[in-house]
Amino acid sequence: MSDVFTLHPGSAPLLVSMPHVGTLIPDELRGRYQPRALATEDTDWHLERLYGFAAELGASVIVPNYSRYVIDLNRPPEDTPMYPGASNTELCPTRFFTGDPLYLDGQVPDADEKMRRRERFWQPYHQALQGELHRLRVAHGHVVLFDAHSIKSVLPWLFEGKLPDLNLGTADGRSCDAGLTAQLAAVLAGQGDYTTIVNGRFKGGYITRHYGQPEQGIHTVQLEMCWSTYMQEQAPYAYDEAIAARVQPLLKRLLETMVNWKPAV
Repeated sequence: MSDVFTLHPGSAPLLVSMPHVGTLIPDELRGRYQPRALATEDTDWHLERLYGFAAELGASVIVPNYSRYVIDLNRPPEDTPMYPGASNTELCPTRFFTGDPLYLDGQVPDADEKMRRRERFWQPYHQALQGELHRLRVAHGHVVLFDAHSIKSVLPWLFEGKLPDLNLGTADGRSCDAGLTAQLAAVLAGQGDYTTIVNGRFKGGYITRHYGQPEQGIHTVQLEMCWSTYMQEQAPYAYDEAIAARVQPLLKRLLETMVNWKPAV
């Protein structure tokens, strides 16, 4: 076991990653943040509960314990921007999603501290993720990595207007077999309750882009969904059982499609 993450191994060729659900901030760091940061408002809230059915499908699930404010597990270790030309958050974020400063004056981590955080929090998560991908690929001949995310539906610092409800990303088709992408897009197109897009503003972060190697039997997909599809978008960011129950069957169809999919021979 690790204090950095929890891994629930499954039997199906599907690994669900939720890199931004953690809320812990180490005691030694708490006094350096703006007081507002201690509520970790930019968390991908309640995804473990929302995707609680994943284990029933045989999926492996990996979730971190620490907040993205400590380190962002979905950013490259060298800290290059994911979306050049747009507002980005870093490996060790320095701003809220509103664009406001995350740290008190003079408390932003320097290069040495970023390296320490990377070794302490980032590397163990990715080593476990990579190990589980390898185990499942050996067992099944292929594996699908589903990177689950959620976000407030309106955030002007990050994107214009209201985000579509469900945003599927495959790094513009590079991280996933085209046939699987088409099946997932068809699932989204086959319903009329939610707005959807494929490879729009959110095409997939580091996890999707780095691990997606279709030619090696590893296929990765990111789903960024609006909080409004399953929870309240204002503090205290409560889970809404009624609206969540409406979207869960659609999410389950997406995961079932990934579990049942097989590469063309």
